[in-house]
Amino acid sequence: MAAQLLLLVPALGSFLFTFGTGVELVRFTSLRALLPGAGRPGEASPSPQWGAALQDPRVLQPLAMDLGLVMLFVLQHSLMATALAKRWTASCFGVLQRSFYVFCTSLALQVPTGGSPGLGHGPLLWDACTEPWDTWVPLLCFILHFIAWLVIFSVILIFDYAELMGVKQVYYHCLGMGDPLALKSVRVLRLYSHLRHPVYLEFLLVLWVVPCLSLDRLLLASLFTLYLSCGHALDQQDYLYLRAQLDKKFLVFSREEAAYGDLLARNGPAAAKES
Repeated sequence: MAAQLLLLVPALGSFLFTFGTGVELVRFTSLRALLPGAGRPGEASPSPQWGAALQDPRVLQPLAMDLGLVMLFVLQHSLMATALAKRWTASCFGVLQRSFYVFCTSLALQVPTGGSPGLGHGPLLWDACTEPWDTWVPLLCFILHFIAWLVIFSVILIFDYAELMGVKQVYYHCLGMGDPLALKSVRVLRLYSHLRHPVYLEFLLVLWVVPCLSLDRLLLASLFTLYLSCGHALDQQDYLYLRAQLDKKFLVFSREEAAYGDLLARNGPAAAKES
């Protein structure tokens, strides 16, 4: 039993590392783009020459490095999700297979977010950081980013974040309950196989809704949009299942609210608080 409990150490370590990667992702995709002057190349001109910029080594070298870093993440995230890679990691890491996959994904995501050199020179596709848009457009972008990240973290909680991070698998293993996925219905497993990225629209909003769109941001947004689009394959059965589950959650919530209201009406606020 003690040896099984030790498995929780790498699982929790992977969870904490993934949490830190999420914080870094928020800083890289939102804060760096929304802070004053953060998304503007230092030498950008009001009427940039795109032809000259695309031949400038000061522009091409950072773009090539960004392309390589993003492709490294895409290859890791895709190849390790294949059936062959899952079988190999399961044979090597056992119940820690999911934690290992999440750790590698977070590590690969740290590479483009932390290793991107940034583009200090080049044209902007659009620039709303000048008069008369320099106040309300960045503010609107900030509000939309805040709402998008709130939805993203809410969806992660709804989709059982402990299982997504691999902690639940180790916990079930310690209790002798087997794989938690084996307890799920066929419709849930079918949904999971189609829904590799449950926060598709929110990530697109975070990537594209920025006051200033530079070439490196355009490259990043285009590549991730293409990748997310390829992994988003929900069909009508999946939507019907999601709608049914959402209706069930609203029904349970409404019943709890009705029961709480009846208790409050019969016994007063003090009794309701004690319950």
